[in-house]
Amino acid sequence: MLTLNNVSVAYQKIEAVQDVSFELGVGQIGCLLGPSGCGKTSVLRAIAGFEMLSAGQIYLRDKLVSAKNSLVEPEKRRIAVVFQDYALFPHLTVAQNIAFGLHTQTNSQKLERVTELLILVGLPGYNRRYPHALSGGQQQRVALARALAAKPDLLLLDEPFSSLDTELRDELAKELRSILKHEKTTALMVTHDQNEAFAMADVIGVINKGRLLQWTDAYTLYHRPINRFVAKFIGDGVFLSATVDNDNKLNSALGVFSINSASGFKSGEKVVFLVRPDDIIHDDESKTLAKVLNRAFQGSHILYQLEVQHVGRAKVLCLALSHHDHQLNELIGIRFDLEHLIVFADNGDYS
Repeated sequence: MLTLNNVSVAYQKIEAVQDVSFELGVGQIGCLLGPSGCGKTSVLRAIAGFEMLSAGQIYLRDKLVSAKNSLVEPEKRRIAVVFQDYALFPHLTVAQNIAFGLHTQTNSQKLERVTELLILVGLPGYNRRYPHALSGGQQQRVALARALAAKPDLLLLDEPFSSLDTELRDELAKELRSILKHEKTTALMVTHDQNEAFAMADVIGVINKGRLLQWTDAYTLYHRPINRFVAKFIGDGVFLSATVDNDNKLNSALGVFSINSASGFKSGEKVVFLVRPDDIIHDDESKTLAKVLNRAFQGSHILYQLEVQHVGRAKVLCLALSHHDHQLNELIGIRFDLEHLIVFADNGDYS
């Protein structure tokens, strides 16, 4: 459905997006994930046709729609956009907002499509209400219904949950995915929130400083990040220093651990390895002790920051069931589950 080849976008000769390439298949939901100001919205606007490219090409259904000196107008791309503020027309009813883009359909066809979409987004009977009478979540649903009304080839979502509270975000992200899959709609979302990305997307691209670092599924991003930035940005964890010995093992403050023989690290090389909270297992029977430095209650679990009582006193995170309710400075037993280590050269490169 969508192909980007070496896309760059510049503002006043300053590149906001550099050499971005990825593909999105028909019916797939993709997400561009990254910190504020990383360039992800510029990519979305270029796909929509709102920004010219300084380099590269964008194709929709194998048709060239953007290049450095070529631009198909946004209204001719069969793309719908849901903006952060939803951009509903305040003087139109819910039904009129949803039917706004259905210019070629009869009144009965419009009514049928509006009714179908209101049921789909969970707002049956809201036809005659106005946007000001709706909650933020309801406005988001109406904006989505309006975007889906004309059955676009591609739906673009710009931080669609940013104005909603956390609990409603999680709920709507799951509902939105279900709606898009029901409609067989290809979609691309941008967000800075990895939980939204995980809940919504089939494939996720992590962007930093205008560059797409990795484009893959959530599992691979978490377990096989391509570099230190992706490893740090996705999920929680800490980096610990180590040295590779002659037997392809890591010598670290946590102990000695095996690494993949195909990793390519040389004996004596300085490296860092990522320790996730799920790599540290709470175990009252273990002789390895750690002191509780901090704790964050998360309902079913507590995220502990611990100081391992080894030489080096490494600091790690541990996600433990909350019925193990340990207090600050308490010593608790832990064990390590570090069979699949994520290791990078210790060269200070976080790009």
